Amino acid sequence: MANIKSQKKRALTNLKRQNARAGQKSELKTAIKKVLEAVKAGDKEAAVKAFDGANKSLDKAVVNHIKKANYASRQKSRLAKLVNSIQ
Repeated sequence: MANIKSQKKRALTNLKRQNARAGQKSELKTAIKKVLEAVKAGDKEAAVKAFDGANKSLDKAVVNHIKKANYASRQKSRLAKLVNSIQ
């Protein structure tokens, strides 16, 4: 543990940010899994709705520097291909 007051405060803020980012990462993974489950079930309407939510989560993750832009675009493309493959 740090001895300097400012470093103690910095350690606390880093911990808060770490916890916040963990929640955002979890939310993103859940959104992607919902799309995959809807595609696996063959439910086009639910898949499209889940895909919209996943797109929003991916965009938020890029803006908040949780994931890189290339990762988000790759996931969007992959999920769009899956959703469009449902008959």
